[in-house]
Formats: sequence, C-alpha cells, structure tokens
Amino acid sequence: MRASGQSPALLTCDAVLRPFNALDLEPWIALTHGEDGAGPFLQLNLLSGPTQAWAPDFNTLDICHTLHLDTAGSHHDLLREIVITLLLGPQCVEFPSLQEWHSAVRIRANIVIAARNTQLAFNTHALDRPLDCWRYDEDLGFILLPEVSLITALTKATQPAVSGSLFAFSCYRASEYVILLAIAQELAHCNPGLLAQIQNLWRTGPIVSGTFHSVFLQELGTMEAPLPATYFVPGDRVWFRNPDATSSEASGFEGSWVVYLGNGLFSNFWKYQQPYSLAQKCVEIYHWRHGLYIDSDGEERIDEDRIAPQIEACLQNPAELAPLLEKMQRFREPRGVYTEAGGCMDTTREFARSVCPGTSDIVLPVR
Repeated sequence: MRASGQSPALLTCDAVLRPFNALDLEPWIALTHGEDGAGPFLQLNLLSGPTQAWAPDFNTLDICHTLHLDTAGSHHDLLREIVITLLLGPQCVEFPSLQEWHSAVRIRANIVIAARNTQLAFNTHALDRPLDCWRYDEDLGFILLPEVSLITALTKATQPAVSGSLFAFSCYRASEYVILLAIAQELAHCNPGLLAQIQNLWRTGPIVSGTFHSVFLQELGTMEAPLPATYFVPGDRVWFRNPDATSSEASGFEGSWVVYLGNGLFSNFWKYQQPYSLAQKCVEIYHWRHGLYIDSDGEERIDEDRIAPQIEACLQNPAELAPLLEKMQRFREPRGVYTEAGGCMDTTREFARSVCPGTSDIVLPVR
C-alpha cells in the first residue's frame, strides 16, 4: 500500500482496518514498512499461523464457517471476509493509496450485493433492456438514454425486484453490468467526475468484452503462476471453463462467468436465490456434454432440463461425485486446447481497477 503523495505516517494498521471495524485482526497481521523506487509503502500480511488455520493451503471456501461469519445477514461480516481473504492472499495486490484500499473493499462488497440481487433470462441472442433506460443500436449495442442515471439503468436491467421484469443476457455481459454497477456506486461517493465521464460515454456506446476487461478490470495470477484453485475473494469475477471440446461449441456454454459471493458460493444469474457451491458448478459444467443437441437451424444447443436429473443424482452419489470433482477441479487448459486431463478451474481472478482521484488507472477510450 502506497502513500500517494500523503505522509507515510498515515499508513498504519489502524488506518487500514478501522473503517471496516476489524481492529481485532491487528495482532494477527505482519507489517513491513519499506521504500523503493516508487516511494514508501506498507505491506500487510496475515501471519502464517492464522492463514493456515483459517484458509488451509489458501482455500478460502470455508473461511466463513471457520470464523462463524454470517455474510448473507451481516454487511459487517461480508466486509470482514473481504479484508481477511485479501490479507492472506498468496500474491501481493498493490493499492496506490489508503483511499484506494478502502474503495476496493467497498467495490467488492457492492459487486457481491449486486450479484446476489441479479436475475436474468439466459439468452445469448435476444436483445432487450428496460426501454425507459436504454436504446439498441445494431452496430454499437445498448446505449444509455439521455438524462438517465447509469446506476439506475444498470440496476433496472439486472434486478427484477426493481424493474419487475427479466431481461436477456449472456453470463459474460451480465458480469460486466454487475461490476460496472458496483464501480459506479463507489464512484458516486469517491470520484463523481469519473462517473460522469463513464455515464456520458455510455450515451454514445457501451464498452464491452475485451475492451471492458482492459478498461475496468485487473487480473491476478497467470497460466504460468496460477492462483491456488480454491483461493477466492468476495467480488472476484471467476471463469469456469467447459473442458469438453464438443459441447463448448454451443453458444453460451463455452464456460461460465460468475461472481464469487463469499461463504463458498458463486452467483447464479438465472436463479439468484440458488447460488452455486463449487461442487455444483463443476458438476453442472461437466454434464453439459450430455445435454448437447442440434436444433432445427443446425445450431448446437444444450438441453439443461434434460441433464438436471443427472446433475442432482451425481451430487447425491459420493462414489460418482468424488472422481468427477477430482477431474473438474484441475486447472483448465490454455485457450483452444482440449485434453482428457483438462479441468474447469481458472488460474486467475479479475477485480476492479483503482478508482480514486489522482490514483485511478481507469483510462476511458476516446470517441
């Protein structure tokens, strides 16, 4: 964590933990003050003892059970899970200022809350959004209407409790809307000027796909230096790859983009009240291959209703489940490569870039 032009004296464990009511963690944290070519810094790590006790081998899926955290019922507990899992991480994440640390934790909490409330109609071809917020351009996609708040438009598009309707999305686009909403909510408090720029940009055309990733997200881990397979921080965007070459040809079933909600659960954008455990997500993706068919237009499709009983039966059969999970919880193969050994687990995690005035690294495209 950097001082970013402020006095290095402001970089204290108290300043890092107090906003999240986590001062009781201080005895478990190792502090390292230093200075390099970029200036002074403070490095914080959870000590190895509690790290191994709370998240053995950096497996954070059971940390809420271990620490008796109710992240669904308590916002304080959600923030605590985020702080602890960041502090025990196997790879260093640099924050250019104390303010950026605070914003990063809040954005992650915003992502979790938005993902919990997001329910959509899965369709990779349909085109619909709330008509009082968006218009569709064949060349650009969905464009924000003049005078409409981006936060309002994103909320209405993804949360039926607000709009009263379900709108069609792919899981990839859904994850973009959820993350952008969370970033916009934080910007409204910490950097309204940047929010205004993003909002105005969306009135000329959206930022999507690879450009969205490069503008708004950073990535931790690589294929060469993977993160531990079960290390997750609430608010991570996570990719589960379909390792079956044939069924992955079906549109929308190349894999699954989800948000890690914490407490061992991953978002279910199609049935938001039924989030996935890691086992459920792995078993579902494995059985996609058994639902493959060719429709009347000659397109590959997956019949999810047909395979639902197979998924449930597998989850209830330990003898079948164990070898399937061993196979699926291997790291995925590189893009374009499919082998019998390949699993569905990604080597990286994606999360929001810095957002505060003076330290934000969000660079918007010029149009």
